[in-house]
Amino acid sequence: MTDAIAQGTAVRDSGAAGNAIAAERRHDEVLVLDFGGQYSQLIARRVRECGVFSELLPHHVGIDEIRGRRPRGLILSGGPASVYAENAPRLRPELLELGIPVLGICYGMQAIALELGGRIESAPVGEFGRSELTVTEPGRLFAGLPTAQTCWMSHRDTVYEAPPGFTALASSTESPVAAFEDGVRGLYGIQFHPEVVHTPYGTDVLRRFLDDVCGCDMRWSAESVIDEQVERIRAQVGDGRVICGLSGGVDSSVAALLVHRAIGDQLTCVFVDHGLMRKNEADQVIAAFRDTFHVPLVAVDAQERFLARLAGVTEPERKRKIIGEEFIRVFEEEAAKLGNPKFLVQGTLYSDVIESGGGTGAATIKSHHNVGGLPDDLKFELVEPLRTLFKDEVRVVGQELGLPERLVWRQPFPGPGLAIRIVSGEVTAERLAILRDADFILQEEIRAAGLYRELWQSFCVLPADLRSVGVQGDERTYGYAIVIRAVTSDDAMTADWARLPYDLLERVASRMINEIQQVNRVTLDITSKPPGTIEWE
Repeated sequence: MTDAIAQGTAVRDSGAAGNAIAAERRHDEVLVLDFGGQYSQLIARRVRECGVFSELLPHHVGIDEIRGRRPRGLILSGGPASVYAENAPRLRPELLELGIPVLGICYGMQAIALELGGRIESAPVGEFGRSELTVTEPGRLFAGLPTAQTCWMSHRDTVYEAPPGFTALASSTESPVAAFEDGVRGLYGIQFHPEVVHTPYGTDVLRRFLDDVCGCDMRWSAESVIDEQVERIRAQVGDGRVICGLSGGVDSSVAALLVHRAIGDQLTCVFVDHGLMRKNEADQVIAAFRDTFHVPLVAVDAQERFLARLAGVTEPERKRKIIGEEFIRVFEEEAAKLGNPKFLVQGTLYSDVIESGGGTGAATIKSHHNVGGLPDDLKFELVEPLRTLFKDEVRVVGQELGLPERLVWRQPFPGPGLAIRIVSGEVTAERLAILRDADFILQEEIRAAGLYRELWQSFCVLPADLRSVGVQGDERTYGYAIVIRAVTSDDAMTADWARLPYDLLERVASRMINEIQQVNRVTLDITSKPPGTIEWE
């Protein structure tokens, strides 16, 4: 298969954009083509964990782009459709003729079978969840693995006969052909999902495809991105001036440090303190970048300015827009003072790219604006050194760059800050102080309990229009209620409420009521996502 890749070089060179990517890349790559499966993004993550760089692209991405990127292999993801459905995504036969190995997973396997003459039918019984897999021929994918395994299935259509020239490798509880291969052509298919933890030998199967079949050099890591991105940033920027809107979050912090490593004092960070951050965070960000890393930093105290703009505003979307617009105005003013640099650093992540449609036709889940909602008409060329990394990989890069642990592992924090955690009410200095003190107590106790890094997010909500009667010191009180919100998640797309220990919750509630005079009630939000969202607004 390696020879086939070498022989196809002249053909692949026809894709100019992909060719540039391949020329810059120092590592092998396997592309995942997305047919709409719920686990598609996870496939790319698992491939990366095996030491091979991987990106998720829409199933209809151009053949020339694929050739130009010179991947060592392709993986076809699962999907919700039946291969026989009228509008089902089709497998283009050209994908099987690129001279590189192809692995079809679930729908991807069925699409290969349909294209090459296998028999797929709707089974009388669907196969969802755990299933027993029996390996009858190990082939390349199951070599050295047990003949009896547990795997995770999610399908109703089933392959009953492998295409001509293929060898059936395994069967499962409801699938006569649960895996097949044509080793000569380098085509493989598995009905189960190797990327989920419920398939114990799934990673082993992926490794065999990546190593034994594709011949990948499995040494990619998030740390290896640093040198590659330093070169790329220098090539893009040259001797130009660069500006970065620093929020203090892990994404913008790591992006700023990476760019600073590449071009030094050509970068200036602008930190806008809008007064909506958590307690002491503004000082921590300034100390880390200005004092520890000696990154040129302009810190703007704009707290009064933002509060004035938010006066009387209660509707959450208006709050967001006002904060975004005001951030832009402050940022533009500081950029003008710096001579209007040509380049702007953004901490865009790969998950942002995927959710925003990936720029190549994937479905748009939501739009991401990484620097306070910067508009399209700002005259900057973007520098996005984290664009190919997931959040956990960004944290690894941050550690490698020496970012303080408190910033590396900082939980996600919304751009509008505490303003959207003051729910259904005006943002005032008093309410910000109450919420900031309550959040400080929560974070301090969660860290003391050793739970901070186990949680995706933990924070407080202040329902501004809710007051309740209490009794403190033999007197009737009419105070605010604080809502505690803590969730666990892998990617924020789904989340479960965290089962915090009762003694921890007791300490937190007691401290809030005793230390914050205006608070007389503490509640706990136990809503998962879905049906709720992580933030309240």
